[in-house]
Amino acid sequence: MKDVFQLKDLEKIAPKEKGITSMSVKEILQSLVDDAMVDSERIGTSNYFWAFPSKALHARKRKLETLETQLTEANQKKKSLQQSVEKAKVGRQDTEERSRLAKEHASLTQQREQFRAELEKYKECDPDVIEEIRQANKVAKEAANRWTDNIFAVKSWAKKKFGFEESKIDKTFGIPEDFDYID
Repeated sequence: MKDVFQLKDLEKIAPKEKGITSMSVKEILQSLVDDAMVDSERIGTSNYFWAFPSKALHARKRKLETLETQLTEANQKKKSLQQSVEKAKVGRQDTEERSRLAKEHASLTQQREQFRAELEKYKECDPDVIEEIRQANKVAKEAANRWTDNIFAVKSWAKKKFGFEESKIDKTFGIPEDFDYID
């Protein structure tokens, strides 16, 4: 039908002609509007709905044109890629020399990996690595001595403030008898 309807008209027509309950007409109509299968326009205080066959035909034609364009582009890309493959094959025929070079390449790659693994084993003897370890040890030693200073300061404070014996503080906090600075 090439006609324009209001919601109340559709709520009367749909149950009779299509068997749709009048309660779900509004929901279905909104879904069709959202999917652009039915047009809707507010004129004054009323909403009008319509769906002309020519619109659907034009939408299908546009979709067909888009798909044809995509197909043409895809075919051109495929042809271009096939030409690239053909160009790449030139000079790459399987010859004895090519096979020999491929084997040599694989062998050299494997040998390089073995050398890297062996070099990794001896990394700890690298002078730069040893110097880094020495610097890290120096920083750790300074930090340990700083904490030792802090512990002695807290022990001294506790003795003065609370009158605790040094052996009792050591025992309570698990401080060993030979606790001292690191040389």
